[in-house]
Amino acid sequence: MVGSVHVNGSANGANGTEERLDELRRLLGKSDGDLLKIVSIGAGAWGSVFAALLQDAYGHFREKVQIRVWRRPGRAVDRSTAEHLFDVINSREDVLRRLIRRCAYLKYVEARLGDRTLYADEILRDGFCLNMVDTPLCPLKVVTNLQEAVWDADIVVNGLPSTETREVFDELSKYWKERISVPVIISLAKGIEASLDPIPRIITPTQMISSAAGVPTENILYLGGPNIASEIYNKEYANARICGSTKWRKPLAKFLRQPHFIVWDNSDIVTHEVMGGLKNVYAIGAGMVAALTNESATSKSVYFAHCTSEMIFITHLLTEQPEKLAGPLLADTYVTLLKGRNAWYGQMLAKGELRLDMGDSIKGKGMIQVMSQQCSFLFFPEVSLIAEHV
Repeated sequence: MVGSVHVNGSANGANGTEERLDELRRLLGKSDGDLLKIVSIGAGAWGSVFAALLQDAYGHFREKVQIRVWRRPGRAVDRSTAEHLFDVINSREDVLRRLIRRCAYLKYVEARLGDRTLYADEILRDGFCLNMVDTPLCPLKVVTNLQEAVWDADIVVNGLPSTETREVFDELSKYWKERISVPVIISLAKGIEASLDPIPRIITPTQMISSAAGVPTENILYLGGPNIASEIYNKEYANARICGSTKWRKPLAKFLRQPHFIVWDNSDIVTHEVMGGLKNVYAIGAGMVAALTNESATSKSVYFAHCTSEMIFITHLLTEQPEKLAGPLLADTYVTLLKGRNAWYGQMLAKGELRLDMGDSIKGKGMIQVMSQQCSFLFFPEVSLIAEHV
């Protein structure tokens, strides 16, 4: 134990997998023959990887658990992405053999030649996330009907962007009106909303979910890093924190833990969730600093110091006894500033290589969380100051 943070789970690896599954099933009141139903809502990089991790670990217990992903239908894969995906498939013998066995290889050949259009939900079933085609996943069970996906789910994983969380959970609340039991929700979303009514305040994705879907806060948890989605699935060492009520965070931390994926639990959901959103904003600034200063180590360290100071200030505004900015919380910020699509966005912005006519979704990178000019001045004053002194 470190402070108020705990690490859970057996170190027995695969030997304890079924026992962890049975333990969670008992906690959720599942009887023999009654499937534990887990669904990931949204199929971005992190949501898809999270579902694939569960599928790899528990999917073979078909009589005990069902793991599915919901994503919207109709998103076409453009020709250049289809060509790149074909190259990825042919560079991986295991993936190539798997597709041939599933009689799914030919459609990728046809898409490569421009004779067929692939769709994001279609390729996800074969284990390819549109935002992360360089990292093939295991095949996933994909549902495109939201009601079918969630109406009887025991655990719902929110893999949506924070900008879509409220809208989708408002819709799915209609399908839960007749439910007797309340689902457990694990939110992966990073981002915040600002509200001025009745008083100025920050609204986090778990709070959006609670108000939109009517789920009690006790049943909503937040899962954050430090980690990078593609590295986790490639079984590089990674950490995560699951934050929320004691009733659910400890058994879920134990359930999610794998030999290469260490899951800690913490009660301070407010601090961790808000920092999970702000670190992505800081990462854009980090990319800008790196580009504007020609990767100056000193400039990047000064920027990091400004970020941590502001994080400490904000956490003290949000909660009376925030967790100290140390351990996994600080590491999550640091790894996001080092690597990831937000840092990449910052570099491209500083170099003038992103344009408005490119839209809000960049091929291979996903959605850009747009900030207002006012927000830019709030979070990035240090960027211009550092650049001016180089």
